[in-house]
Amino acid sequence: MAKKHKHEEHENHERWLVSYADFMTLLFAFFVVMYSVSKVDTKKAAQVSQSVKFAMHFEGTGGVRAMPIFEGPPSEGGCVVNTSTRPRTTVEQKQIAETLQKKLEKRLKPYLQDKTTLDTVKLQVDAGRLAVRLAAAHFFDPSQAALRPEALPVLDAIADELAGTGFPLRVEGHTDSGAVRSARYRNNWELSSARAVTVVSYLENVHRFPGKRLSAVGFADTRPLGTADAPASPEENRRIELVLELPPDASRSVPVR
Repeated sequence: MAKKHKHEEHENHERWLVSYADFMTLLFAFFVVMYSVSKVDTKKAAQVSQSVKFAMHFEGTGGVRAMPIFEGPPSEGGCVVNTSTRPRTTVEQKQIAETLQKKLEKRLKPYLQDKTTLDTVKLQVDAGRLAVRLAAAHFFDPSQAALRPEALPVLDAIADELAGTGFPLRVEGHTDSGAVRSARYRNNWELSSARAVTVVSYLENVHRFPGKRLSAVGFADTRPLGTADAPASPEENRRIELVLELPPDASRSVPVR
């Protein structure tokens, strides 16, 4: 009987193609990832950088012992962007604010020479803005939002200086924590908002301020002056603040003298 010969198994010389295809697929994926990473969103990178600095106490008011507060526009999802986007104060902003402060002090000097009205108006330059603080006790009756006639010359002098600047003006109403004794206003929120609106209406109707430059907001007793160690008196907290926001290119609108 003839002996059967066992055929040798055919060797597949094309197995390397499988490994080569896998390698090429991984290489393609690697270059796709590298390409996507190379397109850096500089805006988002700056936001991340600012957020890290903020959390590490390099900038801002956040930290491990305080709730981080970030100022910025809302993101696409409707949440506040976790970064401080407020631009730094420029030299031009500071110069314009100080110039306006000196002009206001000179304009108001005749009205504030009396000891009874000495603390009626206070001016403050801070972070690219000019704040004019008015004592509510001089401009309004207790728990009322109608302007007192004897206080109008002071407000007129302030309005005359600010009207020509062309900058946005925000009027803020502030109260103390005491209860409102009025049948018209239920609480300090309504009273502070009504006082701010009264001033805005007066500026628009009497001094022809453009409405798009004006805004009114009431803060009630949520933003008292002073500190925890040295709190301000209730009379100091009852106030109206006219906040003039100065843009970085403020020098183009108001010449520095």
